[in-house]
Amino acid sequence: MSQIKTEDELILFEKEIKEFWTKFKSICGSEHVNQTLGLRESCKESIKALSEKWSKKLKEGDLMIDKIQEYRNEILQQNICIEEKQENLTEINSKIKHEEEQKRDFIDCIQELKEELSRKKEIISTKNKATKERLERLSKSKELFEERLGLEIRRIYDEQLQFIFRCIDHKDPDKPYTFTLSINEQGDYEGMCRY
Repeated sequence: MSQIKTEDELILFEKEIKEFWTKFKSICGSEHVNQTLGLRESCKESIKALSEKWSKKLKEGDLMIDKIQEYRNEILQQNICIEEKQENLTEINSKIKHEEEQKRDFIDCIQELKEELSRKKEIISTKNKATKERLERLSKSKELFEERLGLEIRRIYDEQLQFIFRCIDHKDPDKPYTFTLSINEQGDYEGMCRY
């Protein structure tokens, strides 16, 4: 737009120069005319050079404005990208914190389970020790009963226990007396003796 204005001004300026030239020609002589013509040509060339220079500057200014707008658009896109990445980063940090809390919970739970397992192992160890001691006492009792009474205990068919006593009859100490113990379908004990 400024270029159009400059061209209009140039046309108007040239028109004024022509009018001036016509007046001046009539007033002054040819020597002055030649001198004035030289000045006129020089003025035209200066104006033309200035017009080209300002036209070039105007185009450079327009290019500069386009570049600035392009940079602004790039900056806007980069800001949007940065905001998206910050949102993703915030979300990832939140997930990491949640997973760390879960990890701490799992570690606490594992610690509690280890402590409970340790307690149960201790209880089992204590029970095993008591069972071992009881088994030793029962073994001693069994040996005593076998030695003194000639008692023998056998497991026979259908989950029945058979007790065989010897040393009951002093005339025949090897004579067996048996007692069979079982549990019937109602859950009651049943016994049967044989001599």
